[in-house]
Amino acid sequence: MICGGYFDIDSKKNKIEVLEAKMLEPNFWDDSKESGKVIENLNSLKSVVKDLDLLVNRVNELKELISGAVDDETHMLIEEEVILLRDDVEKMELLLLLDGEYDGNNCILEVHSGAGGTEACDWALMLYRMYTRWCDKKGYKYTVIDYQDGDEVGIKSASLLVNGINAYGYLKCEKGIHRLVRLSPFDANNKRHTSFASVDVTPEFDDNASVEINEKDLKIDVYRSSGCGGQGVNTTDSAVRITHLPTKIVVTCQNERSQIQNKEQAMKMLRNKLMLLEIEKKNNELNQIRGELKNIEFGSQIRSYVMHPYSMVKDHRTSYETSNVQKVLDGEIDLFIEKKLKEDRNEK
Repeated sequence: MICGGYFDIDSKKNKIEVLEAKMLEPNFWDDSKESGKVIENLNSLKSVVKDLDLLVNRVNELKELISGAVDDETHMLIEEEVILLRDDVEKMELLLLLDGEYDGNNCILEVHSGAGGTEACDWALMLYRMYTRWCDKKGYKYTVIDYQDGDEVGIKSASLLVNGINAYGYLKCEKGIHRLVRLSPFDANNKRHTSFASVDVTPEFDDNASVEINEKDLKIDVYRSSGCGGQGVNTTDSAVRITHLPTKIVVTCQNERSQIQNKEQAMKMLRNKLMLLEIEKKNNELNQIRGELKNIEFGSQIRSYVMHPYSMVKDHRTSYETSNVQKVLDGEIDLFIEKKLKEDRNEK
């Protein structure tokens, strides 16, 4: 099992050889940013190969132990090692599921409240907290790019730049509509309410991503920052909103202290979204040729969080569910991500 399928050590060793050869090129260090990415990728691959080699050695040692087992004590040792080995193999399997072209990239995660006013804004804030806590648990760094307060409570929207190996590979599984059912704390009659919020995830592409943007296609607005920007930011019209008229894509940024810096960050976000749009367009064309086009509408509901009349979080794509809603909202979403990654692999 370990030497085949997901656990293809030879292909990863070949990638290491390619990257090491690239480092020997005369102009490798001319672009420090690009060379840094190569080194980061190389170190990540070496770490994976090292762990794979260790797993293979443990399997071989276990085979020898099984073939020579003659007493109860040895059988107990074998059972303990099988349990430990199974856990480690499952962790490695999850890591190796992240083999998409952009899975290793940083990403931009956006949360937007849906229709429903106060309820939806509060739900969007709950999701925002869920993802920041997940980042903390994973050791990922995140930067607040945009934060729009709700009229009364919660948020209308928020954008995070998440930095970490495989950030996009994990969080791409969260893209879609998230539904909350609960007894409303804002309803004097304590009635049950259903709220919706959307999550969008975009990989962070290289600065030289091949996307052409015509200035005539842009509508640029500036306004006063609010939320988490800091005192200096909040007193000037430094926030920037850019609308790409042909696609109706809207990006905003207000975390920097100058309008110029916010515009640069917003343009980068726009390039990322347009790049992803081109990739999805090509993928859809290929799927149509194969006759496998599936419904990937942005409005498709992916997960429900029910707090009344019972407790349950259910992913409608994989049918995985848990009754511990609070644990999920505290950032424990790894099992949902793992189930989705495995399902995607099985479909391929």
